[in-house]
Amino acid sequence: METEFQTIAQKSDSFFKEKGSKFYSFAYPVNSEADVKECMQGLKEEFKDAGHHCYAFKLGVKGEKYRYSDDGEPNNTAGKPIYGQLNSFEVTNVLIVVVRYFGGTKLGVGGLIQAYKEGAKLALENAKIVTKEVTEQITVHFKYEEMNVMMSLVKIFDLKIVEQQFELDCLITLEFPLKKKEALLLKLKDYPQLEIQN
Repeated sequence: METEFQTIAQKSDSFFKEKGSKFYSFAYPVNSEADVKECMQGLKEEFKDAGHHCYAFKLGVKGEKYRYSDDGEPNNTAGKPIYGQLNSFEVTNVLIVVVRYFGGTKLGVGGLIQAYKEGAKLALENAKIVTKEVTEQITVHFKYEEMNVMMSLVKIFDLKIVEQQFELDCLITLEFPLKKKEALLLKLKDYPQLEIQN
């Protein structure tokens, strides 16, 4: 079971020219397709007069969700080489967009593949690559008088409180690294009054 993955800390970018064509490339940390959509919309507004917005993204611990687009460039000359760089750098939860302004000279298939690969590579070289832990969430239901027990578990396991509702009946949603899951669930069994919600 994978408990960690590599991604980038924050947005990075780069720029280069090839035979008059200008290539602006951007790498973004993303957690969902909604994030991807938002980044794409922002770039399309910022570079609305550009000829192409080619991209690739990978999502999921093993990069199981991915997509790439040539956005009007010849088949597999843009999206695929960009995606190849995500694999080379072994990162996931990352979107790379390479924006091209045509400079009047055609680059040919080989030239395009090389240029988009270079754009993606530069954006990733400028990014800070970080290792993140895979996390999971659980929601626990308990009576208010069990608050101390619950809070001591939060402290012992260094759990992150995502949501809480403290009344007579309490609900708390906790986030924790996957590698702590087994020990945490085992410990919760000692307290039948703390009920895990599915």
